[in-house]
Amino acid sequence: MEIIITILLPALAGFGIAYFVGNNIVLKKKREEVLRCAQQDGENIKKEKIFQAKEKFLQLKTEHEQQIIERTNKINQLEAKLKQREIHVNQQNSESQKKQKEIDAIKNNLKHQLELVEKRGEEYEKLRIEAIKKIENIAGLSAEEAKNQLVETMKSEAKSEAMSYISEVIDEARLTASKESKRIILNTIQRIAPETAIENAVTVFNIESDEIKGRIIGREGRNIRALEAATGVEIVVDDTPEAILLSAFDPVRREVARLALHQLVTDGRIHPARIEEVVAKVKKQLEDEILETGKRTCIDLGVHGLHVELIKLIGRMKYRSSYGQNLLQHSREVANIAATMASELGLNTKIAKRAGLLHDIGKVSDEDAELPHAILGMKLAERYKEKPEICNAIGAHHEEAEMTSIISPLVLVSDAISGSRPGARREVIESYIKRLKEMEDLALSYPGVTKSYAIQAGRELRVIVGSEAVTDQDSEQLSLDIAKKIQDELVYPGQVKITVIRETRSVSFAK
Repeated sequence: MEIIITILLPALAGFGIAYFVGNNIVLKKKREEVLRCAQQDGENIKKEKIFQAKEKFLQLKTEHEQQIIERTNKINQLEAKLKQREIHVNQQNSESQKKQKEIDAIKNNLKHQLELVEKRGEEYEKLRIEAIKKIENIAGLSAEEAKNQLVETMKSEAKSEAMSYISEVIDEARLTASKESKRIILNTIQRIAPETAIENAVTVFNIESDEIKGRIIGREGRNIRALEAATGVEIVVDDTPEAILLSAFDPVRREVARLALHQLVTDGRIHPARIEEVVAKVKKQLEDEILETGKRTCIDLGVHGLHVELIKLIGRMKYRSSYGQNLLQHSREVANIAATMASELGLNTKIAKRAGLLHDIGKVSDEDAELPHAILGMKLAERYKEKPEICNAIGAHHEEAEMTSIISPLVLVSDAISGSRPGARREVIESYIKRLKEMEDLALSYPGVTKSYAIQAGRELRVIVGSEAVTDQDSEQLSLDIAKKIQDELVYPGQVKITVIRETRSVSFAK
């Protein structure tokens, strides 16, 4: 065993040494192979990066050259434009020089002509003095003495003619004084006899204390501006104690403003948003009241079966005047007069009364203002299925349509009786209202205008435009256009101020 162990130990040791040495040689070869592969990969990556860098460089170079070409083209274009401008400026300079030469020539010519005129004026003055001296020598009087004699002669002639004229006037006055005095007294009695309510253009709104005036005006006047814009009524706040004036030619607008102010003052909350809300609410209430007024009028007169739109038109007559005469009162008067005459003639009184009540509905309609109110009223009656004789009576009460019914002349005569009696109408008020209405309609004819209000007795026209449709520059031009059109088309006293208001609003809702 010892021999065997002695033999095996060296063999095992030799085998181990040989295995270790061989294994190291194999690992070394593997390391050399991995290193060679890594070096080869590194060379390949290096070559690839160099190739990519060259491509990127060529691309950047191409782009840079393209930019240089574009800039060069722009510079060339600018140089061409500068050359053209230089040529144009040179041409203008040459033309200016030519014009300056022409102006200098004209100046020299005018100077020469002025010198000639001065010389001729001196010659004329010398000739005039010589002629006066010759006339004085021939007449034996100086020019001043002759003038005085002429004035004295004309004075004496004027005095004699005036005395003769005064004497004739006095004699005529003595003859006609008694007759004229009786005529004046009778006309005065007739004019003041009927009780006629003439509506004016101002409504007085009474307040409890002057402290409320400040709340109505608001900070920097914003409340009063909002109220005027919403109602179209000029609100006059002056030193009048416990009173505010509402001025507008349209009675409906004044009534809306009065009711809105009453609600605002009673409620105590006065600010622009609240003002617009109250005005809209009051307008709705007034529409209901107009309908109720129309119904009451029809019931009072015994007129039944009218279309609701016709009833509304009758109610609107309460807030409309015709030559200063309240239109509803006038229509009721015409209806009663027509019914009375129809009864005397043995005709249908109900038809006569119905036609008399409806004869002026064209005056309160917003449709087709270019038509005469009688024709417009006839068309409205036809639309709402009134009888042909009633429609004809409405259209013919100013003889603008041919009379085909026996009721038509009754309505015509009744209208004349109601309107022509002494003290019933004032034509000045009607022409004034018509002029203001024409001014508002003229402003509304322009695109972008939403509202227009004639205030201060027609001295100012306020035009409210939509901020989306009209810019600030357009609003300036619009005021000039409206002013020119008013000058060309309308007749008015003094001057009219046109104020265009453009308001921008942003509204959001928190939910």
